[in-house]
Amino acid sequence: MIRQPIITVLGHVDHGKTTLLDYVRGSAVAAKEAGAITQHVGATSVPLKTIKAVCGDLISRFKIDLKIPGLLFIDTPGHEAFTNLRKRGGSIADLAILIVDINQGIQPQTKEAIEILKTFKVPFVVAANKIDVLGGWKTQSKVFIENVKKQLISTKQDYENKFYRLLGQISELGFKCNMYTEVDDYKKEIAVVPLSAKTGEGVAELLALIAGLTQKFLGDRLIIDEKAGARGTILEIKEEKGMGTTADVILYDGLITSKDYLVIGGVNELVETSVRALLEPAPLAEIREKGTCFKRINKVQAAAGIKILAPALDKAVAGAPIVSARSKAELKVAKENMCSEIQSLLIETEQSGVILKCDTLGSLEAFTKMLQDKDVPIKSACVGPINRKDVMQASGVVEKEPLNAFVLGFNVPVRDGAEKLAKEKKIPVITDSVIYKLIERFEEAIETKKAQIELDKLEGLTWPAKFRMLPGYVFRQCNPAVFGVEILAGKLKPGVTIMDANGKDIGTIKNIENEGTKLDVAERSEKVALSVKGMTVGRQAKEGDELYAAISEKDYRQFKEKKELISKAEVDVLKYIAKVKREEKEMWGV
Repeated sequence: MIRQPIITVLGHVDHGKTTLLDYVRGSAVAAKEAGAITQHVGATSVPLKTIKAVCGDLISRFKIDLKIPGLLFIDTPGHEAFTNLRKRGGSIADLAILIVDINQGIQPQTKEAIEILKTFKVPFVVAANKIDVLGGWKTQSKVFIENVKKQLISTKQDYENKFYRLLGQISELGFKCNMYTEVDDYKKEIAVVPLSAKTGEGVAELLALIAGLTQKFLGDRLIIDEKAGARGTILEIKEEKGMGTTADVILYDGLITSKDYLVIGGVNELVETSVRALLEPAPLAEIREKGTCFKRINKVQAAAGIKILAPALDKAVAGAPIVSARSKAELKVAKENMCSEIQSLLIETEQSGVILKCDTLGSLEAFTKMLQDKDVPIKSACVGPINRKDVMQASGVVEKEPLNAFVLGFNVPVRDGAEKLAKEKKIPVITDSVIYKLIERFEEAIETKKAQIELDKLEGLTWPAKFRMLPGYVFRQCNPAVFGVEILAGKLKPGVTIMDANGKDIGTIKNIENEGTKLDVAERSEKVALSVKGMTVGRQAKEGDELYAAISEKDYRQFKEKKELISKAEVDVLKYIAKVKREEKEMWGV
């Protein structure tokens, strides 16, 4: 039997995800929510007759012979719903609509959505929304390809500029794309459909396109065994008045009945329970909308969005797989398969690697895949807040493998004890609620850490430094000489030999002090007092002279190889020292 294709709608906040579905189903969900932004996970079943009604003669014009029973739309508030739309080895979404405000172009959450689509290998089309707000745009026809011809030249130019800018932005992210009417191969190119979710212009073209594409390319994937137990994923677990703990579930295969046993994936243990009630929203109703009429039913066939009532649901987590069974024998097999699936997602190894914590199993799988694609080693990957144990695990490798001593948290809190311990152990804890931003911050931290490691290797060398003897601040002329200086570039440490501007060694720093306090190092712009052995003020150097740290040729060559790690001023000091040493015929190369 052919099931409905599962379509997920993703995009940046306020780019029109819910408004698009509102137009299709004729409801007003977006208008009823704070800020017109989706607050909860939603699923809407759109029957074939509704698709045909919206599309009109486009179905026949596009030569599509639709046999699918309808489309099941998932409306997502962000990353959560889509990363939770998972099954073993991939996503349950058959196709995605990436909605983009044509006036704003690609935004942060758009990039995140694209990264998730790439990770789960989900085909998608782009809906270039809000053409109705283009300057002077008039909606005279609900079919975009007809209406665009009727616009003023200036309006059409504005549209084309923004449309081709969007194509360019998508191309920069690694995708070949084109206007849907210009696509030669839908398997190789991303189709872009300009539309207005508010007026409905272009919506018929989008619906006709995705209905035709899913039917043409999904084939056997849409065929289900209606006698087999159901398989699905939990979108949301919540407490509801008069119902107790409920689970909003998307079924992607098989059939579930009101008498079935259930096995639900958990982080620490599997949840074994049985159905107390199956509730189904009416056609075109929103599963999450307050006031939606739910009716108790005896069975539900995939693909569908349903609400399940069952004992022990409070132990389940969003993103967890759910399987139904009709006998004890089926239940045993389901538990074995589920256990294997959960273990494949959770990582706990003896190898060195980063510590990863996520909010749901779905986001854990997505984030793990993204890191593994970048060859990032992972020691532990689990669901839940960052705790002291995570920090201690990371601290165990900080000395030998500092590039693995990171704790990464996606959409999870950091416990107070863990935060304090991380500061004590100097373990970087990086958290964010946007996957690609978290990865970017982690990669930046890795580069910073690599640079610091290289800098640490240079710390044993005599650092390039230039400083000036301050007039009026000679406290002792010799045995040792004590005088004030200003560091002009680089840094000075006790034990360093200093030289004059001609490259001649004139003494060795015994101590560095600032207002009576001894210092281990003096850096650029600081004014300090130097105690120098072997030097007499007025003989080897006088007030106002510029002096330098005397660097050996060996140290110079090491700095030269790592000059990207030091400042331009320090590089200039190195060049000057090499120049005067060469003039002193010490055969230095520059």
